[in-house]
Amino acid sequence: MTDRPDPWGDSAANGDRFSAVLPLDFTAFFLLHHKAFLRFAHLQLDSRTAAEAVVEEAFAELADTWNEVLRQPSVEAYAMATLKEVIDRRLAAKGREVPFVATAAFAAIRDASRVRLNALESNLGLYTAIARLPERHYDVIVLRFVLGYPPKEVAHIMGISPATVRSHIHGARRRLARYLGFDWEPTEEEKV
Repeated sequence: MTDRPDPWGDSAANGDRFSAVLPLDFTAFFLLHHKAFLRFAHLQLDSRTAAEAVVEEAFAELADTWNEVLRQPSVEAYAMATLKEVIDRRLAAKGREVPFVATAAFAAIRDASRVRLNALESNLGLYTAIARLPERHYDVIVLRFVLGYPPKEVAHIMGISPATVRSHIHGARRRLARYLGFDWEPTEEEKV
């Protein structure tokens, strides 16, 4: 992650309004995941306002069915699936595809100097390749490398094990190399 100001830094402030009316475990879940969900949704949509609306809708759906959510094998995986369903519904209603390539490229260079702007051209090929990945590989790569979450936090956000995160990264790297026309060599960690 970079040292630039966090545009989502104040996003969890809404958790205070929930604590009086919603179960404490829901409020804690909201506070732990709200920022990551906003960042993920923002890359899938084209505006902060749209991301905020989608995340609010997803958390409202989770709140409405919180007791059922708690009975799921993984609350985090269920919540992420709910977020993605809301994003898909929003995009389908607008007749649009996920604009990840444009938003990720913009996010990567937004605060960059002219020298870094030259990287946009080469990054677009990578972002296009990432957008072609299977769903779980895509989610892991976006959370881990585009948004910069550490592997353990990616595992927590998605409700999967750290080993599964490593497996998805391994598979995604192999596919990305193929999409981009590179020879792929597994890292030492991936060989284990």
